[in-house]
Amino acid sequence: MIQWVYQGVHQSKLIGEVIVATDDQRILETVQGFGGKAVMTSPDHPTGTDRVAEVARKLRSEMIVNVQGDEPLIKGNIIDKAIRPLLSDATLQMTTLMTRIRDIKDWLNPHQGKVVVDGKGFALYFSRSPIPFPRDLTIDQILSNPEMKGKLLSKKLFKTIGLYVYRRGFLLKLAKMKPTPLERLEKLEQLRVLENGYKIKVIPVDYEPIGVDVPTDIPKVIAYLTQG
Repeated sequence: MIQWVYQGVHQSKLIGEVIVATDDQRILETVQGFGGKAVMTSPDHPTGTDRVAEVARKLRSEMIVNVQGDEPLIKGNIIDKAIRPLLSDATLQMTTLMTRIRDIKDWLNPHQGKVVVDGKGFALYFSRSPIPFPRDLTIDQILSNPEMKGKLLSKKLFKTIGLYVYRRGFLLKLAKMKPTPLERLEKLEQLRVLENGYKIKVIPVDYEPIGVDVPTDIPKVIAYLTQG
């Protein structure tokens, strides 16, 4: 899986170097085995953001792209869409990606992050819960009525993609901030940014991620790849 991610990132036209940051010797050896670059990091990091920041401290890059290792279908052109806004807007400190939810199961799945944004595309909130939620309906009503499910999905609900782009200085500042209450509750590190008053630009893309959040997700990826 890590090799699929590594090769997908390498397709990017804007990334200069790809490094796997890990605290697992098996991952290190696997990456080195297929000719990739990997570095060992502390096993004490509470989030992937903190792990990436450890590596970023030793780099001189202006921007750091954090691609999570459980996104085996990620491609370079998708990553570049997250990078370009930072190249054109000096006020942006961080970006991420979102894509439309087309299956009500994704909206209800707690392993799948969801996001709502304001009129300018900045994140208002990230959650594992189904957001936004229609006040006058219940989950049972939605699931039992195909027409209602269709109407709800037509409202353009969005899920997150495990990819973040930071200006290096902001990433290092973020890593020094303590985990915040909502971050600890939802187990979503993006919330640390919002709770400290910073903005995240969220770019919509037409891409259907099949992330591996639990072992049962692996057959889904294999089936997709088998089908071409």
